[in-house]
Amino acid sequence: MSFEESIENARLAVHYFFNNNFEEARKILEPWSKTSMYHALGYSVFEFLEAIMTFEPHQIHKASEALKISLSVCSRYRYKNNILGKMVGRNNYENFTPEQAHAELCFAESLLLKALLSFIEDETLVSFIKAGLKIRSCYNTYKECNMILKTQKWSNERLTAHFESGVKMGVGTFNLKLGLEELEKGYNMKNGIRQILCVMTLLAYNLIVTYAISHKDGDLALCDKILKEQLRLYPKGVWFLFFKGRYELINANLNEAEKWYLESWKSQDVWPQFHHICFWELMWTHSLKQNWRESCKYAGYLLADSKWSRTIYSYQKASLMLMLGKNLSRDEKNEIETLMREAPEFKQRIAGKSLPMEKFAIRRAERFFAQKKRLCLPAVELMYLWNFFRILGKKEVLVRSVLDLIEKELADLDVSSEFYDDNNCLLHLLRGASLRQMNIRSQAEQDFRFVVDNGKKVREDTFLVPFAIVELALLELDRLDYTKAGAYLEDARKNYTGYSLESRLHFKIHAINNDIVERDKAGECTHS
Repeated sequence: MSFEESIENARLAVHYFFNNNFEEARKILEPWSKTSMYHALGYSVFEFLEAIMTFEPHQIHKASEALKISLSVCSRYRYKNNILGKMVGRNNYENFTPEQAHAELCFAESLLLKALLSFIEDETLVSFIKAGLKIRSCYNTYKECNMILKTQKWSNERLTAHFESGVKMGVGTFNLKLGLEELEKGYNMKNGIRQILCVMTLLAYNLIVTYAISHKDGDLALCDKILKEQLRLYPKGVWFLFFKGRYELINANLNEAEKWYLESWKSQDVWPQFHHICFWELMWTHSLKQNWRESCKYAGYLLADSKWSRTIYSYQKASLMLMLGKNLSRDEKNEIETLMREAPEFKQRIAGKSLPMEKFAIRRAERFFAQKKRLCLPAVELMYLWNFFRILGKKEVLVRSVLDLIEKELADLDVSSEFYDDNNCLLHLLRGASLRQMNIRSQAEQDFRFVVDNGKKVREDTFLVPFAIVELALLELDRLDYTKAGAYLEDARKNYTGYSLESRLHFKIHAINNDIVERDKAGECTHS
């Protein structure tokens, strides 16, 4: 098989893969996976995806071995520098053949996957450092590929498109400030084998990453355009059905989101682990509708079948069940107690670190028993922490119904509880966040200031004060007051430490600061 034939063969495998014909794709890739760089890379991607979806040790080992082979195969085809080049540490990029150029790119991609796998393969500090070095090496290789792209005199348009789409994807992923533009260029190269990877990265960034760490929407118009195109090409493709569900969820079209998530779930059974991602989304889709029974059902599926974090799953199911209140049966109350008691037992470490949300769940489980087997709107608190209030704000009926829950809980608050001030501040934070989504800013500000002013009375939930300060910053950003927003962010970042979910809030602060800089450059902000 010639080099060009190997790329076209691998491209066919990509087509099968995104049409849910996973076994057909594997049959194309596996026989050539020890001799062809594109087959080796493609086959190792299969093993990698299965490893990160299952977290099974034997599958992680299989993925690691496949990636070692891919790196070895790519190395055979890489450009061999002469003695002078090694001495000065530079390559003569014009001397690269197309095959050698592609080998550099495939090597970088294999190395990146190997580095990412290292974080779950071995949790020691040494492994963590090695993974970081691999990522740095990968970044440098992508820069080399970019230089090859610029200096090489390309004669074969198809090989150029395949290479360039990969460079755009790599540069775009490593440098998202510049990279979104690069990723869009890669997406527009319809004939490139890696165009689909640019598509996936753009969808993941705009629909998931931006939503998790930022305070604003990604480029939803671009996502809509991409999804229409990809669903025409892959009408039953599990990935694009899922992303369509995510797109509808972010737009607060909850019934539509449910429909697409269900279709994604039912579209394939080869990778049951992908079902868990759909279950997670369906759980929150029903929670936003306050359909607690249905959300509990999907929380139960996750707890029974997914190995990602049984601590979080146990606490989330218990939290959703608690929302049923007086409608709980005796057996369900016993189940909640069991879930809360068992949640700490499943605590895990990834890359040598405990998951912040697991630590939060364990503290909340302990609080459950400390305050007579009850919590204050635990599922609504989780909605806030997972950033779902932004979705509530897009439909007044949704945010209004949550506000009603909060008002009722405030009215029924147990004044004699030793955690009264913690619970009172939590509910004021949640009410303020709801009011901000409704653009009732003055009342929202009163609630956030209440939390800050009463922070010293809080016994355990010290995270509430810095979170409230960041909400005040967002209020000022809504008012386009750059100076006040920046001052609040600086206060939250510098003057508070050692609280739950600190790193999560710092990501958010960083994203808001970046937004302020961009707005200020555009002249949108005022200075008080």
